Amino acid sequence: MPLVVIEVMPKAEILDPQGKAITASLARSGYEGITEVRMGKRFELTVDGDVDRARLEQLQEIAEETLANSVIEDVVGIHVVDQP
Repeated sequence: MPLVVIEVMPKAEILDPQGKAITASLARSGYEGITEVRMGKRFELTVDGDVDRARLEQLQEIAEETLANSVIEDVVGIHVVDQP
């Protein structure tokens, strides 16, 4: 069964307090050169059958309507990572 990964990130204009906290923590830990961290979400969906164009369109719809909050987030990737 194919595994599909859907990635969702905050829109560029939306503040990301968790990302800012991680950035500050890295600096305090001595890691240099990291100027910004943005934190997003990763969803892994196992699907029956092959992932064809119709299934990808369905997954895009699921991602946009259910997994992402369209006011503050964008779907940035849908990847089939394991398909026989």
